[in-house]
Amino acid sequence: MNLPNNITIIEVGPRDGLQNEKNFVPTDVKKEFIFKLKESGVKEMELTSFVSPKWVPQMQDASDIVDSCLTIDSRDIVLAPNKKGIERVYETDCQSVAVFVGVSNTFNQKNINKSTQEALEGLTPLILQLKERGYFVRACISTAFYCPYEGKVSPEDTLDLCKKFVHLGVDELSVADTIGRANPLEAFTLFSLLRTELPDVLLTAHFHDTRKMALANIFASLQAGIDRFDTSAGGLGGCPFAPGATGNVATEDVVFMVEELGISTGVNLEKLAQAIDVIKPYTSRPIESGYYRLYELNK
Repeated sequence: MNLPNNITIIEVGPRDGLQNEKNFVPTDVKKEFIFKLKESGVKEMELTSFVSPKWVPQMQDASDIVDSCLTIDSRDIVLAPNKKGIERVYETDCQSVAVFVGVSNTFNQKNINKSTQEALEGLTPLILQLKERGYFVRACISTAFYCPYEGKVSPEDTLDLCKKFVHLGVDELSVADTIGRANPLEAFTLFSLLRTELPDVLLTAHFHDTRKMALANIFASLQAGIDRFDTSAGGLGGCPFAPGATGNVATEDVVFMVEELGISTGVNLEKLAQAIDVIKPYTSRPIESGYYRLYELNK
């Protein structure tokens, strides 16, 4: 069985997990959540987004979060999807930036009113400038498996977009099952292809747990040689295109599974659960991860 000795968890709860929460989570609570996550051993994290508060009100305190939560012993990532957002990054000490494009044209049209090619062309000079200035650049590839409008996305189309980002010099590709539709065979097939074709870039798998397939997909991705995974503490997050979607795969369930397989994560599960305790009272949906339910029963 092909399993790594260790994996890297990229915690996306503070950004991807909270951005869909309708009720504003107090800034001090977000900060405590972030620092508790770091105390658990998380070394890479999406802190927040530099986006318009008109469109994503939850991220209106992004500058405060960045100013308060950067630490020298972790890679703290800020999503900055356009020129204005990246200009805000330049005003901070943050050195890691995420951008995103969907593989599906329809998905991009619905979300940013641009085709996939137009979105990439708009990001090209911004990415080149970021790299010239020495920033770590993470490209988030949405709808890498399925699109809510177009259905199944071909692995070749996903590979083609990934290659274009790699050509621009990005450091990492976060390849996402945006609506939680992929199965383990599809996960293994796509990530095996990407691992073979793009050996010199960090490849990260990002699974949503809409159909309770995320852990199985992570196991399949491990078999394909992937050792980096986006996860969200408490399974926070959601997909606005899939009714009943349960959001991102829960960090605690991933850590528990891979540690049981003898794979090190560097994350302390009890401290991770304590971080979830901080954010739980402010979420609109109950925390339903298997590990956290048992943690609560044994308190």
